[in-house]
Amino acid sequence: MRKIVRLAVVALLSLTAMVQSAVAQQGAPATPKNVIYTERWMDMAQEQGRSYNFTPTFFIYPDSKLTEDGAKALIAELAMDSVIKENNATVYVLNPVGDKYDNKADFDAFVEMFNMVARSGNLKVIGIGSGATFVNSVLAMGEAASHIAGILTIGGKQAKAPAESYGVPAYVAGKGATKVAKSYIAINKAVAEGDLYANPEEPLLRVVVNEKADASLAEVFADAWVKVFRRNYRFNNYKHTQYEGAKFGQYGAYELEPYLIHEDLGVTREVVITEQRNGLPWLWYEYWPEGLKEKAAEKSVPVMVLLHGNTNDPRTQAETSGFIQVAAKERFFVVEMEWQGSRNYGAMGNDGVEQVLYQLFNKYPQLDPSRVYAEGLSAGSMTATNLGVRKSYLFTAVGGHSGGVMGNNASMWADATQKRGAVEVPYCSVLGTADMVVPFITPARWKGNGYLNAWNIYQQMNGMPVIDELDFEVDPIFGFELQDRKQIVTNKGGGLVVEMGTQYKGNVPMIQIIAVMDYGHWNFQPTAQMMWDFFKQYSRDPETKKLIYHGDK
Repeated sequence: MRKIVRLAVVALLSLTAMVQSAVAQQGAPATPKNVIYTERWMDMAQEQGRSYNFTPTFFIYPDSKLTEDGAKALIAELAMDSVIKENNATVYVLNPVGDKYDNKADFDAFVEMFNMVARSGNLKVIGIGSGATFVNSVLAMGEAASHIAGILTIGGKQAKAPAESYGVPAYVAGKGATKVAKSYIAINKAVAEGDLYANPEEPLLRVVVNEKADASLAEVFADAWVKVFRRNYRFNNYKHTQYEGAKFGQYGAYELEPYLIHEDLGVTREVVITEQRNGLPWLWYEYWPEGLKEKAAEKSVPVMVLLHGNTNDPRTQAETSGFIQVAAKERFFVVEMEWQGSRNYGAMGNDGVEQVLYQLFNKYPQLDPSRVYAEGLSAGSMTATNLGVRKSYLFTAVGGHSGGVMGNNASMWADATQKRGAVEVPYCSVLGTADMVVPFITPARWKGNGYLNAWNIYQQMNGMPVIDELDFEVDPIFGFELQDRKQIVTNKGGGLVVEMGTQYKGNVPMIQIIAVMDYGHWNFQPTAQMMWDFFKQYSRDPETKKLIYHGDK
């Protein structure tokens, strides 16, 4: 279904569904009166394009009050149509509440609108003229900055930079842009890098300056889209899960994460649909770093299998886990499968995942069957965990985010017991301690916990001591002794903290646990590199299927 929707305020539909839903729902709270016009594109085609995860929402603040026709004309002058269509975007034109912008009244209206529609977190703000001055002085230099994924201001006045800020990616254009940009450079702690400014520790915090007086709005927006807007999104997973929604300021600063543009990374994506003899066809996505498919030697390229979560779009892990960025850097092949089945595609199951891998080995002789890894999100994590036990001859190491082994695990336990000590599969468990979908262990609640179940099953299969009694005096977070314990303070959100440690079998690290503190049920992109650093230590002998460890403690 392809449909473009143009609505005046009286007919506005509010996009209030969770991130898993791409359909607008009626019956939402009344839209603020200063929202004069809305434009939304809904493209339900499944195979091509981007997923619906973190699609952009635009708030446009014009120079002065506009009519509905004036708002349409402004969007046309900005030439936003292709961006709206290609990214399933929504655009709101917001007039000043009064005859002209009032900092308090219009900030209150921003908060009201944010609480209504900005669930995805990928909010882009555009200000023009006096609208740019409002954005510069109120939204960019206050608490709102950490809730906004990117700002474009054209022709506004400079605002005073606060002493402390989480910063915001920005494109500053028009007369006086260099002066206006100084405040953005200050809050982003950015330094000159070629023709732009960027924070050395967080390159997404960038500032681009365009002082071309004769540049049209279309030219400015097109350049801002490429250099700032399309590069990142924000979302908040702190002490809750982002798709549950949050009010403005409820959970502090939003995380700043890269939006996957695989073309910019030199990665080619191929969409594969294969007919099956019985039932629906299968769908998967292949990601090849530049030159790897054409030039790699036979059996030299590692394989990473990504598995999306329950009812997620089949591009979810590729676009939100961080593994495509890692693949571009570390040079491995990635495949994300529609393993679960959908209205249009059949469920693969464990055997189907295996069949797809054999098809890939036959199709691409450069793939290395001795280095095959799997990870997933939520239900995909549970499936990766299952595959490591059921298909231990195929997978070198497995792991996942926000999932373990839930409920009755007698069958998996029996399989692990039969293989105990004879089969080894390294396991990496990544989780958020504030996850309420798959809760983490606590001193008062750990028996039968899904993560502990998974660790115990891999301890059993790998021939290690099974830690089925926890003591939080030994480790207040994990409840048992782990080696290589470390804490990492990241620059995400308000400074999210990662606690991690490893359980060894002799001198071989076999189980790694990564806990993102106070984090909800979702991917945390920095852990993709951590997981890959763990996985790449191992291969599996192609003849004996024995695990090979390529390092030492």
